[in-house]
Amino acid sequence: MSSNSNCIFCQIVANESPARVRYLDEEIIVIVNKLTWVPLMLLVMPKKHMRQSEMWESGFMNRMGEVAVDMGWSFAPNGFRILSNFGRDGLQSQSHAHLHVIGGMALGEYA
Repeated sequence: MSSNSNCIFCQIVANESPARVRYLDEEIIVIVNKLTWVPLMLLVMPKKHMRQSEMWESGFMNRMGEVAVDMGWSFAPNGFRILSNFGRDGLQSQSHAHLHVIGGMALGEYA
């Protein structure tokens, strides 16, 4: 499995950095985001280090989407959003591909 020693998400996957894990399988890990803007903030990510666009352009995105939707319904049964940020202007702060699942409250037009 490809990893980057400078990547915090790779460190979490390797159990070198702590995280509150909500789901784990051979290819995907879901953790609680350290940000707390809304009650539910999960990060769904491939265990393999890849770029955001690589995740979307591959067939792997289907599996990521399934897990993200399952996590959303499990932790925010009244509704949730799935977000994906690309580049600095899109507020992508980590190079490791990931999806955000947010919810737990009425989100309004923008969260």
